[in-house]
Amino acid sequence: MEKEKDYFWFYIGGVIIAVAITLVMVKGSEHEKYATAAKAIAEDSTNSSYR
Repeated sequence: MEKEKDYFWFYIGGVIIAVAITLVMVKGSEHEKYATAAKAIAEDSTNSSYR
């Protein structure tokens, strides 16, 4: 009888990589979303709701 290969650590590694990629993508999209607001605030500081 052959021993079945255990893929547990491959699954764990895949999940960790997927989470890391997701976090990088979310962080990148959040940065782009606020870049326009930061530019507008830099041009006119009275344009900010955070005074």
